[in-house]
Order: sequence, then C-alpha cells, then structure tokens
Amino acid sequence: MSDNLRELLTRFLNYITIEKSLASNTIESYRNDLARYLSYLDEKGIDKTDKITLNLLRDFLADLLRTQMSVSSVKRYISSIRHFHKFLLLEGLTDSNPTTYLETPRGWHRLPKTLSIADVDALLKQPDENTNEGMRNSAMIELLYATGLRVSELISMKPGNINLEVGFIITVGKGGKERIVPAGEYALEKIKRYIKTARNQILKERQSPHLFVTARGKGMTRQGFWKIIKKYARKACIEKDISPHTLRHSFATHLLERGADLRSVQMMLGHSDISTTQIYTHINRERLKKIHTECHPRP
Repeated sequence: MSDNLRELLTRFLNYITIEKSLASNTIESYRNDLARYLSYLDEKGIDKTDKITLNLLRDFLADLLRTQMSVSSVKRYISSIRHFHKFLLLEGLTDSNPTTYLETPRGWHRLPKTLSIADVDALLKQPDENTNEGMRNSAMIELLYATGLRVSELISMKPGNINLEVGFIITVGKGGKERIVPAGEYALEKIKRYIKTARNQILKERQSPHLFVTARGKGMTRQGFWKIIKKYARKACIEKDISPHTLRHSFATHLLERGADLRSVQMMLGHSDISTTQIYTHINRERLKKIHTECHPRP
C-alpha cells in the first residue's frame, strides 16, 4: 500500500473514531475492508485516488465474488468504500468520487451448486431398497431429480398427485400455482414399488394424506429429508455440501446441457419470471469456460 493511500486510510479511521464515535467493531470492519481494497489498488499500481475508476471498482468486487464471498459481504465492502470516498471528497482530499455510479449488487446471485451426472448416479445408488425406508428414500431422491421439485413440493405430495399411467405429477408451487411436470420412467417405477410395498408397511394400518411418510405415520419433513440427503452424500463420497435444492439445480442444469429450451425448463421449475431460470445458462457458460481453459492448447 502506498504511503499516500495509507495516510488517507488513517485519516478516515480517525474521522469515524473521533468525530463519528462509531463502535469499535464497526471501525475494525471498516479497517479490514478498506485495507483489502487499498492492497488491491496497490497491486494494480494505483497510488493516487484520481487514478481509481468505476471499472477498477467493479473489477475489485468481481474478484471478491470469485473467492466465493457472499453477496451480503460484498455489499458491506461497497458500503465501506463509498463512505471512504465520500469522506475524501468532503474533506477536499480528492476531486471526484468513483463510487457515484457503482451499483449495489441486488441482482447478483451466487451460482447455485450442482452435481455432475456421475455424482447424481452415485447418490441414487446409496439407498438400500431391500428396506422400506430405503425404498421410500430412493423414490424421493429419484423423483426430486426427475422433476426438479422444490423440497416443500416433494414432501407435500399426495398419492393422488401422481398419474402413474400417463407419467406426470401435479404439484402446487409458490403462490398456490399448480403445474404439471413429467416424471421419468425410473422415478415412476420406484414410486410404484414404494406405494405397492413400503408405504403401507411404514404406516402399519395408520392413515396419512402424504405420499412420503415416516415411521411415526407422519409426513416427511424438510429437516428429515435434508438429513437423508446428507447421509447418502457422505456415503457416496460427494465432497460438495449439498442439500435437496442441489438436485433441483442439477435437474435444470443437466436438461439445458442436453439441449432443453429455457422456456420449457422454466415451466417445469415453476418460475414465474424467466430471468430466474436464466441463472442456469450462466452455469453452462462457466462450465464451457472451464472446459476451454483445461483443454485448449493455448488457454
């Protein structure tokens, strides 16, 4: 960090300490954020504030996101940087404020975690289908991957929501919107077997409106299914920290990779706005970039 930038940081920290009387942990947060920011500028050969451009700020924020930093943390950095440059302008220590047109990343989203097809296959092989619970778990995971349901939609399924003959399910998503989603043969076969064999044995003559039930005769909960997914992921040696939603993301990504059109995937996922579905096209672009970097003779 250049002496000029270090001095400006010191003056700003003195200002928020003495004149603003901010809490010590807030001051420390500013200090850490701005130290990292100024170190970045130093790496870029920037030793004066009049050389800082809007594009440079955007590059810095993009670097933060590439480190898997959360959007909320990036927003905190933006706030720190804005306050710093506003102080410099008010004190006459600079002639301009490069953060004037810096966007807050309301629309930025971390790319959702997905599994490879091989990882999905490994996960699906984990349930012991010689047991009632294993048959149930296998049917749930297969259905989730086959349809891209939200976990809330999966656990609220009723036997009447599935048309085993035609091969589709009816689900009610956000906002009470009903949609029809096709289900693959693997999922349908596993559900047929679960209904015919395991479900009644798990219920033990009790009644339940839910398709997927627990040993207590209740419907499967989000937490219960989350634990099931985690257990099988460990057994499959999947290193990613996955959740039921990871299978929904994988469903959409794998469809698009194999040529599905975006509008059809939007309908199956139940997205009201196609811009929500477009996040999966970003995943594909990142994958293509990775393949190019790894395989092209001149990366």
